[in-house]
Amino acid sequence: MAEITLVEAIRQAMDEELAHDENVFIIGEDVGVRGGVFRATVGLFDKYGGDRVIDSPLAELTIVGVGVGAALYGKRPICEIQFADFIYPAFNQIVSEAAKMYYRSNGEWSVPMVIRAPYGGGIGGGLYHSQSVEAFFTHVPGLKVVIPSNPYDAKGLLKSAVRDPNPVMFFEPKKGYRLIKGDVPDDEEYTVPIGPAKVARKGSDLSLFAYGMMHHYALKAAQMVADEGIDVEVIDLRTLYPVDRETILSSIRKTSKALIVHEDNLTGGYGAEIAATIAEWSFMDLDAPVKRLGGPDVPAVPFSHPMQEWFMVNTDKIADAIRELASF
Repeated sequence: MAEITLVEAIRQAMDEELAHDENVFIIGEDVGVRGGVFRATVGLFDKYGGDRVIDSPLAELTIVGVGVGAALYGKRPICEIQFADFIYPAFNQIVSEAAKMYYRSNGEWSVPMVIRAPYGGGIGGGLYHSQSVEAFFTHVPGLKVVIPSNPYDAKGLLKSAVRDPNPVMFFEPKKGYRLIKGDVPDDEEYTVPIGPAKVARKGSDLSLFAYGMMHHYALKAAQMVADEGIDVEVIDLRTLYPVDRETILSSIRKTSKALIVHEDNLTGGYGAEIAATIAEWSFMDLDAPVKRLGGPDVPAVPFSHPMQEWFMVNTDKIADAIRELASF
């Protein structure tokens, strides 16, 4: 095993998939010579050439449109959107074309493509470089939505996404690119299946559901309150759509309390789907109201660092929410 960063794990996954299948290629803004704005593709242009690591124009619709067309003819594109905030010009291509192609063709056409995008705040990026967009796409049948929280899962899930026969939205918590480190096998090829959530920490007092950067903070918060005698079970959702209902409900049956954490705006955020799932399927198992913790309902993450800290969910805020729920 070797300890690497989250972004290194993502790069390794793309490197291995480019080597594994000649139909795999990468397309996006600055992914070639520069190696990406976050250096996720650094070195891949030199290794595989400009026909397989393609610098695109500043046109997200074109990036995804080219990906859809190539996927329909047997290629396996990895489309990078430089920041998740810029994905909206490609929304129609993703939602109305990529997601629906298999259904509208009665299974004759599939779109084996991955759309990667760094998401979330915490890097001082301001309004147009800090958005969380995952909730938009978890509403769309035909898409799979994946968000890793650690290097092992990031590499294994991305490799699974590239090999999937249908489109996968792969969002990466950019604040964690170099902050989050973890062990990844040196020389053993592995994949992590898309779909199952993971019980990252077993506990008995309450269940905490999170993903991406918030899962990283959730584990820290759970350890913090453990010294106070609160035993938290932490579930890394990993795949937001399709959601792993059984793992969620199994945890609630054990703990009888639920805290759901995401950094997006609270209203209409992805946590609402988990809350509704618990309310519908496990209401009689609850000993307290389902609690959500998310970003405030303001238009975007502020550029000002003090205001950014006010917006962002962090370890201390999660720990306070745990204490409040545990007191019921």
